[in-house]
Amino acid sequence: MTHITVKVDGTTYEDEVEPRLLLIHYLRDRLGLTGTPIGCDTSNCGACTVELDGESVKSCSVLAVQADGGEVTTVQGLARDGEWTGLQRAFHERHALQCGYCTPGMIMAARDLLRENPHPTADEVRQGLEGNLCRCTGYQNIVRAVLAASEEGVTA
Repeated sequence: MTHITVKVDGTTYEDEVEPRLLLIHYLRDRLGLTGTPIGCDTSNCGACTVELDGESVKSCSVLAVQADGGEVTTVQGLARDGEWTGLQRAFHERHALQCGYCTPGMIMAARDLLRENPHPTADEVRQGLEGNLCRCTGYQNIVRAVLAASEEGVTA
């Protein structure tokens, strides 16, 4: 077992974990943060995207021990006092989801994109989200939501 200290959604946790434990399983099984779904377990779909030290990562490809001393933000940690972020609102208002399974990862990847490029074109949004798969929407409303958030000045 390995001792880790990690801040997740603003709360610091100290735990003993097996060195092979994936971050996604630590978040869901140990901390009960089930808002980040397990998608493909191969890092292809992006549903499990979270932020680690401000960078988006696919939590199925990161070990919990790699987050030691770091800060993780999940989709559950975005809303403050029950208020959605501008990006979450844009996804809701533009119907950028159907089944919703990919939505947490899409939102987290879009945050990263908007931090790096606050005013992307539609093609840049598509390119920025290409590591996240959606099997329901056809992506049009997802792109519209990210562009709308950008137009509203949302950068994260």
